[in-house]
Amino acid sequence: MKINLAVIFGGRSVEHEVSVISAVQAMASMDKEKYNIIPVYMTKKSEFWTGEKLMDINSFKDIPALLRECTECVFVRSEGRVQLIRQKIKKFGSNVISDIDIAFPIVHGTNVEDGALQGYLQTLDLPYVGCDVLASAVGMDKYVMKILLKEAGFPVLDCCRFSSFDLDRIEEMADKVESSFGYPVIVKPINLGSSVGISKGKDRESLMKSIEEAFSFADRILIEPCVTNLKEINCSVLGDSESAEASVCEEPVQASDDDILSYEQKYVGGGKGGSKGMATLKRKIPADITAEQDEFIRKTAVEAFRCLGCNGVSRIDFMIDMDTDKIYINEINTIPGSLAFYLWEPKGVKYKELLERMIQLALKRHRQSEKINYAFDTNILSMGGSFGSKGSKR
Repeated sequence: MKINLAVIFGGRSVEHEVSVISAVQAMASMDKEKYNIIPVYMTKKSEFWTGEKLMDINSFKDIPALLRECTECVFVRSEGRVQLIRQKIKKFGSNVISDIDIAFPIVHGTNVEDGALQGYLQTLDLPYVGCDVLASAVGMDKYVMKILLKEAGFPVLDCCRFSSFDLDRIEEMADKVESSFGYPVIVKPINLGSSVGISKGKDRESLMKSIEEAFSFADRILIEPCVTNLKEINCSVLGDSESAEASVCEEPVQASDDDILSYEQKYVGGGKGGSKGMATLKRKIPADITAEQDEFIRKTAVEAFRCLGCNGVSRIDFMIDMDTDKIYINEINTIPGSLAFYLWEPKGVKYKELLERMIQLALKRHRQSEKINYAFDTNILSMGGSFGSKGSKR
């Protein structure tokens, strides 16, 4: 009997479209003989829809027309199992679309990759692929991630954090940045990826513009010193807190002299092959680095992955300061674009195998969680009204 696998993608995120691309890629590579693949698309209004046409990237050219051929749905737990049922209940016939054995979230960005969706699936007690709630939340919040990694001894750049309610004191923000780092600096939303909202502040005027732009995408921002002579290196990690391994390293190559690798460079690929997602980005694989740098980055990536309690596949992005040869962790992507499959193929791990290993890691975690005792029997409710309306508080 096949395993019913719900692939969840989309969502209320600026990285919505990237999620669609990543999910369609993955579904095309999954083992169709072992899994009954059930696509579940989340609209930007957080509505769930399912239907076979959701597995075709070309269908997303006209989403309203696509949804007219799909069924709005919702996950429900009943009688010890999770089912996907019709949102609009029929009077006659079954409203159950399918039982669901495991979920595979392939989502990017806020409201979906940040632990929100993972918490929903965990509440349903449904096994799900990837990082748990805490690791997802930490991975999404660049500031919290930096603090935890720095405390654990990992190399990260110092930074300043600001909230949107400080925006009326933007001059004071600039003063703090100037006294802490000087120029240039990088300004980024704290909880976004795909280069959205990221820009460079080269002087006070451009810093102000960068701050305002970043706040248009998030209510908290992070500002850190800019590594001017920079080489970016990315490394993927597969596993869990018990055991993990690193992929080969890649070096993204910019198609222009832009300071920051843009969203378009990462995903659009000059308008050609956009459906390949991160696979369209020009890159050097393996990265053009020394054997010592390669060893350090791959070892550090695994250690950081395990330190943050990650699961499945993540991608950790590094920065090499070419003037000092210092290597810093930039950020972690708990659900990387295209699931970073292109970093595993050079190691002989085909995409189909990568997906299978991610699924098995999720099932392993769920089996382990079932061994934990979540009940503490005290018969406290048998005392009835003796606690009064205030319960046990005194």
